[in-house]
Amino acid sequence: MDIWQVRDTLVCTERISGLGHGHLRLLENAESGLQVATDPVGARPGDWVFTAKGTAGRHAHRDPAILTDLAICGIIDYWPQEDIQEDSGQGQP
Repeated sequence: MDIWQVRDTLVCTERISGLGHGHLRLLENAESGLQVATDPVGARPGDWVFTAKGTAGRHAHRDPAILTDLAICGIIDYWPQEDIQEDSGQGQP
């Protein structure tokens, strides 16, 4: 699992049927830059979230047939400052 910040919502009018009608979000973190993730939890731009990759990302949806390799699993409300490593490049929400 990784921590990301939601930058924006992606709007795609044409997509493969395996993506269904789920929301897509543009995520950013200092280590990986920008990525696109499916969003079954309803995150908004500015939210800090944690994600699952690969097959675990697929299982984050109610329908495991959704084709994704990165899914938002939860919105982070708070984490203690002392748990953040200074060299991680991650900020606190």
